[in-house]
Amino acid sequence: MEFFDLINIDFINVIDVVLVFVLLYYVYKLVKGTAAINILIGIILIYIIWKLTDLLDMNIFSNLLGQFISVGVFALIVVFQQEIRKFLLMLGSNNLTNNKLYFKYLKIFKPSRDISQMNIDEFLKSCENLSKNKTGALFIIERNNSLDFVKNSGDELYVEISSPIIESIFFKNSPLHDGAVIIDGTFITAARVILPISENQNIDSRLGLRHRAAFGITEKTDAIALVLSEENKKITFIKNGEIFSHKNLENLKTMIEAELV
Repeated sequence: MEFFDLINIDFINVIDVVLVFVLLYYVYKLVKGTAAINILIGIILIYIIWKLTDLLDMNIFSNLLGQFISVGVFALIVVFQQEIRKFLLMLGSNNLTNNKLYFKYLKIFKPSRDISQMNIDEFLKSCENLSKNKTGALFIIERNNSLDFVKNSGDELYVEISSPIIESIFFKNSPLHDGAVIIDGTFITAARVILPISENQNIDSRLGLRHRAAFGITEKTDAIALVLSEENKKITFIKNGEIFSHKNLENLKTMIEAELV
């Protein structure tokens, strides 16, 4: 009987360790590439030091760190509010109620997303053509978090990515040219989409509503946004509410590929 109890305890301990590892992995994935990753590393280091001082019976220092950590939980909610919002959005996403769903987030159970699903070369070709013609555009590339909650504000489509189609969508007389275009894999899934505007007061005041919409959706989800400016022909890459610079289209392609792995 004791043998079976031991096996049961060991099995539970293994499950416990695995769950902690999975949780830490997805927390890391959530904050990777943002300023929050440095804060997370700092918190982990403080926690390790706290445990070491406790193990070495350094009571005063250990108690001091313990108090800091207990009070710091409330501070973390403020610091990581965007990341917590993304995590809750992921849990409450409609994707969690369909068959693909749960396994879509736990990539252990599904094949990793194939970069070739999105025709990046064709997409960037259309961006280059639009930029040369000083045509403003906003593209949102869907990743793990569902964007169904914003797609409903526009017109749902299901057409393969192609330069002529994208350029026709943003033609000035097109009924679809206002708003954002949503891309999921190799398909354009929605156009004329209205996005939430970022309330971040630190955004450059010279940036218009198109950029603020890109900031807004990338703050709330893990999607990436590309904004084409009709004024300076620039293509802006935005992720996690931040602008990431690139040297040329080849560099931009590499950045997009890295996000779709």
